[in-house]
Amino acid sequence: MIENTEHQGERQALGRREIITRVHTQWRVSQRTTVYAEGIAFHTTSGHGGFKLSATRNRDVHSLLRSEDGFYEEDCALAIVAITFPHLFTAFERQCAERAIKDWWPDAWEKIFGTILGAGESHLKDRRAFEAKHAGDWVVISAIRSDHHSGMTEVIATRGGRRDFHIEERRFLVPSSEYEVGRFGFVIDEACHVAYDGPSSFVSWTGRGAA
Repeated sequence: MIENTEHQGERQALGRREIITRVHTQWRVSQRTTVYAEGIAFHTTSGHGGFKLSATRNRDVHSLLRSEDGFYEEDCALAIVAITFPHLFTAFERQCAERAIKDWWPDAWEKIFGTILGAGESHLKDRRAFEAKHAGDWVVISAIRSDHHSGMTEVIATRGGRRDFHIEERRFLVPSSEYEVGRFGFVIDEACHVAYDGPSSFVSWTGRGAA
C-alpha cells in the first residue's frame, strides 16, 4: 500500500499529459496518448499499445536494445524506454524495468552495465543454463494423469525438451506424487521413471518414436 502511494505520488509529479489522438501505430490506431516528454509518447489502442520514440529520442537508446522503427511494445520492451530515460519514470517503474531487462535481455544488460548476472538474476540466462545442462536428457513436453495406471502420470518427453515433429518422442510413467514441473520443465530420471509403450491416455498419441 505504501509503495503504491509513493508510486502514484511520483507519477503525478512527473507531469505526464494525456491527449486524444488518432496516430497509426504498429498495434492499431491510437485511442489515447500519454506524453512523457517531447518525442516520447505512450499510445493505447483497442488491442495493444506501447511507446513511440521520435528519431532523435530513439538514437538515445543503446544500440543493443534499439528498435529501428522507434516502437516499444507494452509487455516487455517498454522497459527499454524506462532504463534509457529513467528521470521520466517512478522508482517502482524503474525497478520493474531493470528486472525485465535482466530477465529478457541479459546479454545487453551485462555489456551496457559491465556486470555478469548470476544464477537467479535472469530468467533467460537461467533457461539457457537449464537447456545446456539437460540437452541430452529426456525433458517432458506434455503430461496427463494416466487412465490405465492408478497414481501415475503419463508423460511425453524429448531430448532437451525440444518441440519438433521430426524428433524422437518417448513416453514415461512418473508417480503423480513426484510430478512437479519446475521453472523450465520436468527432467526424466531414467533410473527411476519407467519408459512406457502401453495404452495411452493421450488422445492424439500416434506412437512416433515410442520406446
